[in-house]
Amino acid sequence: MSAEATNPVSAAETAATDPRVRRRARARLDLRRIGRAALLGATAGPAPRDRLPDAISHVAEAHRAHHPEADLTVLRRAYVLAESSHRGQFRKSGEPYITHPLAVTLILAELGAETTTLTASLLHDTVEDTEVTLDQVRREFGDEVAYLVDGVTKVEKIDYGAAAEPETFRKMLVATGDDVRVMSIKLADRLHNMRTLGVMRPEKQARIAKVTRDVLIPLAERLGVQALKTELEDLVFAILHPEEYEATRALIADATGSGSPDALAAVAERVGAVLREADIAAEVLVRPRHFVSVHRVRLKRGELRGCDFGRLLVLVAEDADCYAVLGELHTCFTPLISEFKDFIAAPKFNLYQSLHTAIAAPDGAVAEVLIRTHRMHKVAEAGVVALGSPLGTPPDTADPAETAEDGERTDPTRPGWLARLLDWQESAPDPDTFWSSLRADLAEDHEITVFRADGGTLGLPAGSSCVDAAYAQHGEAAHACLGARLNGRLAPLGTVLSDGDTVQLLLSQDTGSGPSPEWLDHARTPAARIAITAWLQAHPEAAAPPAAAPRPPLSVLADRSSGAELHADLDGAPAAPVRPAGCCTPVPPDAITGFRVRGGAVTAHRTGCPAVDVMRRLGRAAVPVRWGDAAHCRVTLVAESFGRPGLLADLTEVIATAGAEVVSATVEPPSEQRVRHTYTLQLADAAGLPALMRAMREVPGVYDVDRTHRL
Repeated sequence: MSAEATNPVSAAETAATDPRVRRRARARLDLRRIGRAALLGATAGPAPRDRLPDAISHVAEAHRAHHPEADLTVLRRAYVLAESSHRGQFRKSGEPYITHPLAVTLILAELGAETTTLTASLLHDTVEDTEVTLDQVRREFGDEVAYLVDGVTKVEKIDYGAAAEPETFRKMLVATGDDVRVMSIKLADRLHNMRTLGVMRPEKQARIAKVTRDVLIPLAERLGVQALKTELEDLVFAILHPEEYEATRALIADATGSGSPDALAAVAERVGAVLREADIAAEVLVRPRHFVSVHRVRLKRGELRGCDFGRLLVLVAEDADCYAVLGELHTCFTPLISEFKDFIAAPKFNLYQSLHTAIAAPDGAVAEVLIRTHRMHKVAEAGVVALGSPLGTPPDTADPAETAEDGERTDPTRPGWLARLLDWQESAPDPDTFWSSLRADLAEDHEITVFRADGGTLGLPAGSSCVDAAYAQHGEAAHACLGARLNGRLAPLGTVLSDGDTVQLLLSQDTGSGPSPEWLDHARTPAARIAITAWLQAHPEAAAPPAAAPRPPLSVLADRSSGAELHADLDGAPAAPVRPAGCCTPVPPDAITGFRVRGGAVTAHRTGCPAVDVMRRLGRAAVPVRWGDAAHCRVTLVAESFGRPGLLADLTEVIATAGAEVVSATVEPPSEQRVRHTYTLQLADAAGLPALMRAMREVPGVYDVDRTHRL
């Protein structure tokens, strides 16, 4: 069965929801008629210079609808070169080959692509399949067209063998990084090939459909080209899941041919009346769901009702009108708050903007509603194609807010996910690694934004961890990452990030340190996984499994000499020994409070110690205590750190340099790469304690040093 015959939605029908596009909508290109026109043009000689050949008139009409002032001369020249170079070549379906570049160009013209893109699409197969050279294209049409044609030209299979397909996609992605129009042409090329895939063997249909599903459809989604993405999804659905496709087609046929009143159209009429009464100029359109969308809704909701086969689209002039419409709908209908999403204030990573809501009509029917401006709708349908050339300011999209400080326009066609993809592909020289990593990366269809401690941002796939953030920010320098502060608090590197988190990555000064094998369990991005794997392969000793039994705490004991002098005022009672409390280890000049304990002794606590509140709740009377004249003291410090070789030696060296004596030291076993060191120190002068704590905090790997606070 031909994939083209199963296609439920044409490109013209997809674009028809926009009223401006609807007025110029036309039937799909008749490939056989265009093929005959091409052959007749070949025998009758070139067309007169004052008009385009009949075979390209469809493209000219669609192009002028979006760009009335476009110069069509270059399109004529490109068509003449493409037709003459492809003359005598035929597709497997039997049509002259020129029908393929014509159809690809028409798809892009209806999406609003500018002239340079259409010129390159007419020529996109000439260098690959004919005697035309890239230098010839450059001489006749300029560097931009030559770059686009080269970007979509496949690498030679004779040179790359089985790696030809991955390397072709790598080449296209690198070219897309400089000019996103390369991928626009490739998507339109794949759409026309999928429409005519029925002439291929079933196994080849399935192979091409799987690559389309895993790579091209996610790319179309990320570039915001919904008009191409939805039709590609339906074509892939028909090939890979024919039974589900037929069941969905039957559901749609029953819903549209039953003769029952159209529930969604009735809701649209009521919405239109409400907006007219509120004096809001808006167009209310019924937007049918495509096949895959209906299938997904059926899986989610079970039995479908009339309103489930489509959504309402409300088009207005200004952003403020979108919120005015939303207010009226939520006032006059019962809204489903759980369905509300504001993609205008927070656009999706693929440039998509719209308000989403759902309302319940009086009869109980629930209708989903999309609210957007005409410009938002154009970008939602055509994505980066609607933004024009990244090398200049596209028409109708110039915005002062999109201008960089140096006066150049910020390129909205170079999104963060594309920059990340281009970065990690350089670290994947093996085609198999690149191909599998590309599919895994594109499978992550949601993106989050996290803030760096320096005020910058990182765009990461949803589900990314601190490990991914480290490699996204620092590259291979992230091998020395010790840990992270997440929203101001210490967090393990495996912590999954959420949208809006603030993350500070803590790096070791030891350049020889490297990642742990456990990091691979937390890495989601290809960049992180490739970098970690490469380091572990270069350092096999680092992948050795840890000891099975946990290490006991390491303790070091020294002479327990007395601390600073303490005295208690006992109102004439016999003198009692006074000692500092071990829970808070007060030192001069801390404010202190004393309490009697068993044996008649007195313990002195820092006034803010939690034990003081506990004693008072138990009814224990406080005893006035004070410091004596001696300046020496004993204090217990806790150093929180990330485990690394030599850390204990570095800390003890700092302590010795400060002139402190170690009374005891305990190192707890590492937990999630964190280590706690507890030191009881004897200081000759309590005034040196703040400087000692600062020096300990500056040891690489130590993120906090504090005095004990335990009950």
